[in-house]
Amino acid sequence: MEYLEAKEKFIGTWGSLGSLWGINKAMAQIQALLFISTKPLSMQDIMEDLKISRGNTSMNLRQLMDWGIVTKVLVSGERKEFFTTEKDVQELTRIIAKERSRREIQPVIKVLDDVSSIKDDGTDKTKELIKQTKALHDLSVNADAMLNKLVTQKQNWLTKSIIKLLK
Repeated sequence: MEYLEAKEKFIGTWGSLGSLWGINKAMAQIQALLFISTKPLSMQDIMEDLKISRGNTSMNLRQLMDWGIVTKVLVSGERKEFFTTEKDVQELTRIIAKERSRREIQPVIKVLDDVSSIKDDGTDKTKELIKQTKALHDLSVNADAMLNKLVTQKQNWLTKSIIKLLK
């Protein structure tokens, strides 16, 4: 397989996986392109390489920057904005895990806390609602705590964790 074919296959697959992870295809493809790029890319570079519109590129770059995955960089002598992404896979995983906790897990924990702390009126329906939402709340809190522990570990947390699991 030649470079261009491998590049297109990687970016296409990463884009498809992005959809499974809850982000849109273009957003994942932009991150994949920046991830394998040897230098920062301009919006124009990204648009031309991925054959996507300026609006789509701009919107997705903004979202990637909001996630903390993509950053703007200054290129000496250039007026255009250039973009790059975290290249360390473990650090990238930590950033994504931290952001998913903030955006997804924390709000769910708050809702489950509110729902599970309703007044018990003594009915079976209410008791079951409280019991089940409390169980989900506790599970969510524990999962978030575990995720936060992984996020705050040293840079090689992923590798060390996998090695420990395999032993």
